[in-house]
Amino acid sequence: MDFSQLVNQRQSCRNYLEKQVEQEKILLCLEVARLAPSACNSQPWKFIVVNEISLKEKVARETYGKIAKFNQFSNQAPIIIVVVIEQGNFSEKIGTLLTDIEFAYIDLGIAVEHFCLQATELGLGTCILGWSNNKEIKQLLSIPKNKDIGLLITVGYPASDDIIPKTRKKLDEISEYNKYCK
Repeated sequence: MDFSQLVNQRQSCRNYLEKQVEQEKILLCLEVARLAPSACNSQPWKFIVVNEISLKEKVARETYGKIAKFNQFSNQAPIIIVVVIEQGNFSEKIGTLLTDIEFAYIDLGIAVEHFCLQATELGLGTCILGWSNNKEIKQLLSIPKNKDIGLLITVGYPASDDIIPKTRKKLDEISEYNKYCK
């Protein structure tokens, strides 16, 4: 499929089959994420693949709570990827200080989207999770206290091939030429 078809097919999957994901597919997704661009080539990420069943279940339980129940579907996913933000290199740190832009978060978003697009091409479903009990997940995965979790990604085979129509703003609502007009 071409790139625009791939982008249109990629969606947040919240219902997974009880089917294990092949190791070679995860490795390919990680390789594509590894090749993502980053500010000053700092590559400020580490991807922790949580595929051991009992540990994955514990991590999944930390993605929702009594009030925020919207991530309960993570229990179905056979794999959860925990993306840790690593220290950038010296140039990236200087750039962040001078511009007040957290480049590591931008870089992380690019790498995660690379991962998710590759997963889609391989017939896998993903959902990027921004809400989780990171303190508990860090403890479960032995992530040092001075590290931050940026995002989690659920990964597995979608229970349905249906593509939900995307609801997005119109192009003229999100773009301008040469100056901010609205």
